[in-house]
Amino acid sequence: MIGIICALNIEAEKLKAGIQEPTTEKIGRLTFVSGRLRGRDVVIGMAGVGKVNAAMCAQTMILKYAPTLIINSGVAGSLSPRLGIGDIAVGTSVVEHDFDTTAVGDPPAFFNETNGEPFPCDEATAKAILKAAEAEGVHAVPAKLASGDQFISDADTKARLVRLFRAEVCEMEAGAIAHVCFNNGVKCAVIRAISDSTDGEHQVEFYEFLPVAADNSARVVLRFLEEME
Repeated sequence: MIGIICALNIEAEKLKAGIQEPTTEKIGRLTFVSGRLRGRDVVIGMAGVGKVNAAMCAQTMILKYAPTLIINSGVAGSLSPRLGIGDIAVGTSVVEHDFDTTAVGDPPAFFNETNGEPFPCDEATAKAILKAAEAEGVHAVPAKLASGDQFISDADTKARLVRLFRAEVCEMEAGAIAHVCFNNGVKCAVIRAISDSTDGEHQVEFYEFLPVAADNSARVVLRFLEEME
């Protein structure tokens, strides 16, 4: 079983539309759709925005459906000139940039579980996703993500994330999903298409390019499912 978690309906629409004989289940306020997608048993979870929602969705998915891999698919903001609108960032690791215990002497985003290291993404899966993106004709790069409960739009905050964490992407759910996967021994992968650039009008860009970015992310997920071993 492969789990896929999306925050927004638009990020999941194309994936849900392709499921054969879908089964929909509500658990609390979470919705899960399961079935066969491109020859694989999958479950798609609709998390909602933010780390708490994402963590609840990931943990519930693990307990109910026991996926061996969870993919976080959706859109994100760029922190790097390597990633423009519509490009794909394939996660190598994720930091929760808004977790701060520096007042007691810890480094920024320090978690005891990892001894301060970022939460990892599965390396073999990331390589396969990059191959799938190439097959789809979508520019994709491996990237470290900064995750937090903030829509990052100002240049100073973006520069801080680059300086502290060497992050190339910012978003609001992947850190929580990778955190939950790490603590449960489940492989994690992140596919994020860029919906707003490093130097644009972020609110305008986000709504204008969200459909394109969401479609690119879904296309890469579907190709990955087709070609995975």
